[in-house]
Amino acid sequence: MTEIGIGIVGGGYMGKAHAVAMSAVGAVFDTQLRPRLEMICASSAQSAEKYRKAFGFQRATDDWNVLVNDPKVEAIVIATPQEFHRDIAEAAFALNKPVFCEKPLGASLEDSRAMVKAAAGQISMTGFNYIRTPASQFVRKLIADGAIGDVTWFRGEHTEDFLADPKAPATWRTDGDANGTMGDLAPHMINGALALIGPIASVIAEVETVHATRPGGAVSNDDHGQLMCRFANGAMGQMYFSRISHGRKMGYAYEVTGTKGAIRFDQEDQNALWLYAMEEPEATRGFRKILTGPAHPDYAPFCQGPGHGTGYQDQIIIEARDFLHAIATQTAVWPTFQDGLEVNQVIAAAMASSRAKAWVDVAGV
Repeated sequence: MTEIGIGIVGGGYMGKAHAVAMSAVGAVFDTQLRPRLEMICASSAQSAEKYRKAFGFQRATDDWNVLVNDPKVEAIVIATPQEFHRDIAEAAFALNKPVFCEKPLGASLEDSRAMVKAAAGQISMTGFNYIRTPASQFVRKLIADGAIGDVTWFRGEHTEDFLADPKAPATWRTDGDANGTMGDLAPHMINGALALIGPIASVIAEVETVHATRPGGAVSNDDHGQLMCRFANGAMGQMYFSRISHGRKMGYAYEVTGTKGAIRFDQEDQNALWLYAMEEPEATRGFRKILTGPAHPDYAPFCQGPGHGTGYQDQIIIEARDFLHAIATQTAVWPTFQDGLEVNQVIAAAMASSRAKAWVDVAGV
């Protein structure tokens, strides 16, 4: 075992999740590299020190440049608002330090392309945690193994209701495209679609702001969006993204239809998937619920009991394992910055399609 000094930029929601993951990953997966929580950075010295004490870091700073340039910080996790991703990543790669960056990769397509260029030949990962549940990992395997035949159709959504109330006040989430539904929620399901089905060739989309004003100010980004797409393998697809879907708390859900069957999954029931096999006897043919257990990917390190389940934090621990493995072996582990860029290209194509009210080829964006 070898220690590696971890620096995390951002101490809020995702900063805490990554700190906890780095503290636990060695025990869960017996990783070759064992993280040492070296330094955390937050927007003020006071909050940085608060996070240092709470999460167990050695040191704290309110200047990300100090963290990136510190010789004891050997790998960096970016968990800040999107507008800071590019500068931090470029500075880290200039020092040959591996970088894990939360989604979306950059605040713009230009930023994302620059980050991929900076990452060339180095270890990079983009944070897409939901596709790492044991259930969704198993779905990827089922599809790849041909369990439902050739995929003909995909339906996906990422729907939540944290801004469903029109009286909810304007915040940073209601300002700027990067914080809108297409910038915030859509990347997860688009990444899921790319992982399960493959590249998206073209899209036609509508993006809309439903509540143009909220208490405290105007809303400058989108509340929901829908798109139809054609995958490069010929399959049809449709997706919907919303932050105003009443009753949906973590509506990361998808359905895949193939020539021999179908699969359904909903993140609100993340420890189960539903499988339909056409070849089963007609009298018993139907969607069959499969509970995840030690037979499914990345489940057993957390729990030996089938059906007991894994949770949100476990997804982040799996990401930490993958990041450490990439560093230890000096090999690319999906999803890299390039994979993050591909998600942003689809989003850019969808936004362009919404403005033009026409189909847009993703490769041409």
